[in-house]
Amino acid sequence: MAAQKIAVAIVILTVYLADISLADFSTEDCASLGFIKANLLCSSCDQLKDFSLDQLVEHCKQCCHNDDSTPNEKKYARAILEVCTCKFPAYPQIQAFVKSDRPAKFPNLQIKYLRGLDPIIKLLDKDGIVRDTVAIEKWNTDSVEEFLNTHLVKEEEEDRGFLKTNLI
Repeated sequence: MAAQKIAVAIVILTVYLADISLADFSTEDCASLGFIKANLLCSSCDQLKDFSLDQLVEHCKQCCHNDDSTPNEKKYARAILEVCTCKFPAYPQIQAFVKSDRPAKFPNLQIKYLRGLDPIIKLLDKDGIVRDTVAIEKWNTDSVEEFLNTHLVKEEEEDRGFLKTNLI
């Protein structure tokens, strides 16, 4: 009887772990596993095997950003640049971007000041759900602008389904 209970527990655990391995982890899930999703490149996950950490590779792969040579051109409806003004001296390029006229070029970009936070960009879908988070502390002003140009939907792309002749 005890052997049957153990066998059932093993089957349940196997199904649970298989279910976990098929899901993408959120930023919080990755943090609880010790991974910083915003900074983790998938090539780093492959290096875990070199240190006999094979058991971490699968979870690492679910928390990482693809770093292939072909850029991912996924577009997002909105972005939120989160930064702490108290950290501006540590990130002068981010301060220069925020204080310049560059953010005005992106009507779907919101600047949010949060105490103690290193600079990040949160990318949101059309429903306002955060789909990706990118750490930008080592970026310069041109990199931030180029990233937003590449990954934010432009206003004219949003209005494709709307006839311009209907404008008043």
